[in-house]
Amino acid sequence: MGALAATPARFRHDLHTRLVDARARTDELFGMVRGEALYDRPIAERHRIIFYVGHVEAFDWNLLSRRAFGLRSFHPTFDQLFSFGIDPLGGSGLPTDTPEDWPTRPEIGRYKQRVREELDAAVEHALQRPEEGHPHLPQMLHVAIEHRLMHAETLAYMLHRLPASRKVFPPQSAAWKALRQTHRLVEIPAGRATLGIHDSEEQEFGWDNEFAAHEVAVPEFAIESHNVTNHDFLRFMQAGGYQNRSLWTPEGWDWRTKENIRHPTFWRGEGNLWLYRTMFGEIRLPQEWPVYVSAEEAMAYAKWLGRKLPTEAQFHRAAYGTPKGERERRYPWGDERPGEGHGNFDFRSWDPSPVGAHPAGASAFGVYDLVGNGWEWTRTEFAPLPGFTPMPFYPGYSSKFFDGRHYVVKGGSPRTAACMLRRSFRNWFQPHYPYVYATFRCVED
Repeated sequence: MGALAATPARFRHDLHTRLVDARARTDELFGMVRGEALYDRPIAERHRIIFYVGHVEAFDWNLLSRRAFGLRSFHPTFDQLFSFGIDPLGGSGLPTDTPEDWPTRPEIGRYKQRVREELDAAVEHALQRPEEGHPHLPQMLHVAIEHRLMHAETLAYMLHRLPASRKVFPPQSAAWKALRQTHRLVEIPAGRATLGIHDSEEQEFGWDNEFAAHEVAVPEFAIESHNVTNHDFLRFMQAGGYQNRSLWTPEGWDWRTKENIRHPTFWRGEGNLWLYRTMFGEIRLPQEWPVYVSAEEAMAYAKWLGRKLPTEAQFHRAAYGTPKGERERRYPWGDERPGEGHGNFDFRSWDPSPVGAHPAGASAFGVYDLVGNGWEWTRTEFAPLPGFTPMPFYPGYSSKFFDGRHYVVKGGSPRTAACMLRRSFRNWFQPHYPYVYATFRCVED
């Protein structure tokens, strides 16, 4: 009996429902972009927005159509174009394509509609006759769902750079009550941290870089109870942190100098006033929000304090461990599924909340905001866990980033889907990429 037939009917149909819900997330995001802005390129190194409108559909089609259902392509040109873009590897420097090089929005709309119609019919047929389904279909549907939800977050980084006049304002998020928190170092006793998962029986799904689980001995250390705030980081800037070469790695200093980086990319100076770029406009710098910066900026700040960024294992120990060494928790607060009181995540807000605003989400050690409100930089390079095996139907998902040029980030941001808040989930970014909703906290070994 195949994996699909062995999956209870309720969960088989739940997968299709989740795929439809994930589509609604990306549809909502693209619906924020005014029609004339769809061919903009808000981040110079990335594709134009219009590419991603087709990409999330082409990815699903290329993943599922032939391999899972034996469907023939009805538009090979679009399958290729929206998989790779225009000349993504050719030449050097920034992309040079023009808006006229891309298909029109109605053409892409027709492609999107047919992809969904054909895949939905095939999925429903497979769910009704699970004994005939592809043995990897449940995992492939999970891949399609999480890939799309990841884009619902990473596209938010891009649209954040789009001028407010190029976007349609949705209903505004509720205002957070800003309370000044008492930051302290929390002593974490020596213990063990489990990275990854043992097998697919432990949870519904895991990407290849989440396998296979292994335990790591973590010596005692101290970690900051809260993320570094905009207020904290402003002190670093006022102390000349961006001008002090001794605080930066050689690569970080070269990047800072070449790009003329003088402050976090979400900030803008106006005289003696600092403004903060939210998704839909500028506001006065919120002092108690977590600061969003690149890894290089985070490492320079930590060195300024005589501290470091945590390792992936230290983050796990502080987030999921317990003082008496009992079984590790599924989430910092316990085994209960993520709820609204546990943190700022699952697309509930466009903006961060003040640090410490969700005390119910604190870990057993009293460390706050370890899940949601901003991914957290670690100093661990993104690399395979022992026993790593690439996914047979998506072999390059992780392996092409095992290059020594990416760092693990943990936890999740306001725009991270709840399904990716699982303990084993590993995200990663280059240390010079400043657009991510990524914050940090420091440790003393």
